[in-house]
Amino acid sequence: MPITVDITISDQLEPVEGLIPGDVPELSLLQTWAEAAYLDDVPAIASMLITTEGDMRELNKQYRDKDKTTNVLSFPMESPEEVDICLLGDIVLCAKVIKQEATLQSKSEGSHWAHMVVHSMLHLQGFDHVSSDEAEKMEQLEVNILHQLGFDNPY
Repeated sequence: MPITVDITISDQLEPVEGLIPGDVPELSLLQTWAEAAYLDDVPAIASMLITTEGDMRELNKQYRDKDKTTNVLSFPMESPEEVDICLLGDIVLCAKVIKQEATLQSKSEGSHWAHMVVHSMLHLQGFDHVSSDEAEKMEQLEVNILHQLGFDNPY
């Protein structure tokens, strides 16, 4: 496995968000989806935090100046030259927003979670969707990776 993902789930999810066990995918699935979206063969490390709407809103406000919650934030980083391993960056996922979006978009929760993990992993690797050309390239990669994982086109 060239990518290792350090996954943390906020202990506030259930009491604050009213989520039930099973609303967050198994850690092994999150790892599998992240591995599928890692496009390099150089060993790397990423971190993933699954958090509450309140925490996500604060992060979105602090780092993007948007005072609202969101489904996922990606924080790419470049490893310093003296570090022997590639540190890709951090991913933060909001469990409640992902659950709500899956329902609103008539998708299975699993497929939407997989899409958000793949999407955020691509961001850590420098892909973006600011311009239409970038968006088209990124979306096609997402569709291909999700297809390999057994999921339908999320668009």
